[in-house]
Amino acid sequence: MFVFVLAVVFKLFVIQFVQGDKYRDLAEKRTVKNVEIPANRGNVYSADGSLLATSIPKYDIRFDALTPSARTFEKYLIPLCDSLSKYSGKPSAIYQNALRKARANKNRYYLIARNISYSNYIRIRNFPMFSLGAYKGGLIVEQTTRREHPMGAIAHRSIGYERVDGEGNVTRAGIEGAYGQEYLSGVNGHRLKQKIGNGQWKPIADYNEVEPQDGYDLYTTIDVNIQDVAHHALLKQLEEYEADHGCVVVMEAKTGEIKAISNLGRNENGHYYERLNYAVGEAHEPGSTFKVMALMAALEDKVVDTSAIIDTKMGYKQFYGRGIYDTHGHGKISVARTLEVSSNIGLATIIDQGYSKQPQKFVDHLKDWRLDKPLGLPILGEGQPVIPSPGDKIWSKNALPSMAYGYNLKLTPLQTLTFYNAIANNGVMVKPRFVRSVKELDRVVESFEQVELKDRICSEKTLKEIQDILKNVVERGTGHSLYSPHFSMAGKTGTAQTEYWMKDWKENRRYISSFAGYFPADNPKYSCIVVIHKPSVKKGYYGADVTGPVFKRIAQKIFTDTPLIDEVEQLEFADAKIEKDFETYYEVAKTYKTIMPNVVGMPVMDAMALLENMGLKVKVNGVGEVRKQSINKGVKIAPNQTVVLNI
Repeated sequence: MFVFVLAVVFKLFVIQFVQGDKYRDLAEKRTVKNVEIPANRGNVYSADGSLLATSIPKYDIRFDALTPSARTFEKYLIPLCDSLSKYSGKPSAIYQNALRKARANKNRYYLIARNISYSNYIRIRNFPMFSLGAYKGGLIVEQTTRREHPMGAIAHRSIGYERVDGEGNVTRAGIEGAYGQEYLSGVNGHRLKQKIGNGQWKPIADYNEVEPQDGYDLYTTIDVNIQDVAHHALLKQLEEYEADHGCVVVMEAKTGEIKAISNLGRNENGHYYERLNYAVGEAHEPGSTFKVMALMAALEDKVVDTSAIIDTKMGYKQFYGRGIYDTHGHGKISVARTLEVSSNIGLATIIDQGYSKQPQKFVDHLKDWRLDKPLGLPILGEGQPVIPSPGDKIWSKNALPSMAYGYNLKLTPLQTLTFYNAIANNGVMVKPRFVRSVKELDRVVESFEQVELKDRICSEKTLKEIQDILKNVVERGTGHSLYSPHFSMAGKTGTAQTEYWMKDWKENRRYISSFAGYFPADNPKYSCIVVIHKPSVKKGYYGADVTGPVFKRIAQKIFTDTPLIDEVEQLEFADAKIEKDFETYYEVAKTYKTIMPNVVGMPVMDAMALLENMGLKVKVNGVGEVRKQSINKGVKIAPNQTVVLNI
């Protein structure tokens, strides 16, 4: 027994002093842990300061039933339960029984309220007993944050989010996903918690070990009024034509600022919501909106001029054994007219005749306009454009004629709009911009300035010709149904077949309708693109019918809601007539003191001021310039003498 006791004492000594640090660390790890406190994510604002996304704090209130002393518990139990009753509407007796039972069961983590707002949290923490705090009153407060979008579903996908699943995989979409890590996230804090049994953890103190640092705020380029108009105009058209999905983007011509972007897709129940960011991420064959790029290349290379005559036959023509169709037969028309009426045959003929022997020259124009490259947007998931070159797998003899009217290549809606915006911006191609600045309260952390992708896309002559044609498309071309004598617009309709490679296409035809352009036509302020996929062919599928009305509704709404402002370039400006009148007045005033001057031809107000300063009394008949004076020039005058001026 003595030897056994010695062995036990020796083992205790080893555990206590030799292995003590090891076991103490192990015990602490199992009973105490450092819990990360997420920082409040920065807010996202529109251009005018409207809140687009914000983090709302939510609170769970729990009660450590063993912390209050017996005296404190009995003293404050009924007042506390009465306050909880007023808060929730439940009888006070229910709370009394529940809290007594929690104390009897030694419950140190009893739930009082879950997921409540800040104002309710402040209210509850001031209830009797809870107002004593964590150490005396047993109050346990746990804070979480939830991301809210005050604008609802409008631009939800473009504003975006940052989500982490159970396996730690992060999904970053839209503006929040692009700028979340660097600016919005902030720096997390830490707080010690102790295990109290049953897998529950209680904060050791009512303060944080390391306070979290909130994220910065983003100020976007989105205009909430334009966004609202664009969203509902697109939604109305999608519902009317029972389309699969669609998008609309409105860009400020000079700066490239995105003023509105809406992406709506249909769910199984037929309702539309912000399913995917189609404008940024979906590359597809653009169809007729690409004809502008094709014709611009031909004009720039002087392959044709706008007055040249092209034979479009009567709606059908073969190229290398494959037939190309027009909706209507146009016969022989000018080059300009081929674009106005959107003739597939006309554009295919122009490009094939001009570049069949040197196709790379045509492709080089497209690459020079950066149409083969993504725009380099900060938003993740930008679609990859496809511009084939001679020698590629998808290149064939029919490649050039097909590309001329928007097939055999791919662009995203935003890439197409960027090119049209360059036309509106007098040839300067600017990069689309979603964010203006990053701020910490009123301090600007970083500003995002305008970025030029290309200072000039073509010659002045070509640009003017294309601008005139795009204006005529609306006035007398395929977009004539959109024409308004009160408001000018310019743009190009587009109707492209999609999924035409599938076997059931003839029985179930699918199209992509689009319209890209800018407004007002003469002094563009905004550019806009509308793309709608798979509208019901029973109701219509042409660009002018499906997407054109969305463009027009947005343009007219912006135009009618925007006040006209006449800007004065400078307050001090020279007017030749006023300058001359003043010089005449000044010379006469210097020369004549006691002799009657000649005031015929002077403004009556100047003549009156001059003569009254000489001591004369002036009578005036009429308004305007002096035609006759009662005292002739050169006559000596006397003080208070009366002179009559006839106008």
